[in-house]
Amino acid sequence: MLKTRLFGVLFLMFSLCFAQGGHPNLTDIVTDNANIFTEEQLTTLRGKLYQFESETTNQVVVLTINELGNETIEHYALEVFNQNKLGQEDADNGILILFSKLDREVRIEVGYGLEPYITDAVASRIIRNTMIPRFKEENYFEGIDLATNQIIEFLTNPEALDEFNKEIEAENEMPWWVLGIMGLFLMMFVAAGSFVFYKGYSSLIEIIRGVFIGKLAVVRGVFMAVSTIFPLMFGLGFIGVPLVSAFFLLGFEDVLNRLVNDFTWVFYIVIGFIGLTILLVVKKIRSNGDQDLKLSFFKSDKSYIKKTFSSSGTHSFGSSSGSGRSSSSSFSGGGGSSGGGGASGSW
Repeated sequence: MLKTRLFGVLFLMFSLCFAQGGHPNLTDIVTDNANIFTEEQLTTLRGKLYQFESETTNQVVVLTINELGNETIEHYALEVFNQNKLGQEDADNGILILFSKLDREVRIEVGYGLEPYITDAVASRIIRNTMIPRFKEENYFEGIDLATNQIIEFLTNPEALDEFNKEIEAENEMPWWVLGIMGLFLMMFVAAGSFVFYKGYSSLIEIIRGVFIGKLAVVRGVFMAVSTIFPLMFGLGFIGVPLVSAFFLLGFEDVLNRLVNDFTWVFYIVIGFIGLTILLVVKKIRSNGDQDLKLSFFKSDKSYIKKTFSSSGTHSFGSSSGSGRSSSSSFSGGGGSSGGGGASGSW
């Protein structure tokens, strides 16, 4: 019995120590563990946020700590948010402002339900333009108080949020000459990728033609065809990356998201690629006057291989003349959650 009680006491002490070392369980809408607010400031901030919650059910919660320890502010904020279930369960309408004094970092963590309104860009601009300048002067309360005012306004006044988003777009708008330089740079990548892809594809066409007319052994042709995949993929990469970047610059993220979420277009591209390749092979066979079609599984025409696939030769789709392959006690969370949306900043 004595051993059982002793084990129970030790287990309880261990549990308490472990709990103290973890993330805080919030009991008020503003928790000032870093002691950066006066009592009057705490009362003012809590009153404002409780009133906002009672009117809208949205929870804007403030937590200040001395340091993060070995965690990033993003991970710490996410753990605190989900551990305390900020926001309502069905709405996920919670926001956490996490302030770390010694680390000189701050984060606005946004619940799923409010991410369409307080986007990463909106949260980042609030941190950058409202909070950081005041934190540098150690006006911590003013920075957090003004940030909560902005969040409350954006969640209750759609027109103010629209105007703020327009300011963000104007701030991120690039001068025409910068876009011109970037366009030139992207075109160079596309041109280089197109050249590499053309060389690899022309080699593939000639390999298939050589197999069909019996000049190139099937077994050897398969290995040679597989080797052309690398320059083809390399060329497509040089073409694709600039095109994706251009889509982002032109504001076509929705198109890219649809392509990522539905890969059926890949199937049609593959079918189209195979069909086009067959047509080009047939065209080349006819244009070269190859009358006899035959297959040789193991024997190749050495003179044909030397002439057509030598490192110094070149060839095109229409000719076979040479080419090489390229190489508060009343406060509690409502069951909401966050997936990591928001923004962080440091000063």
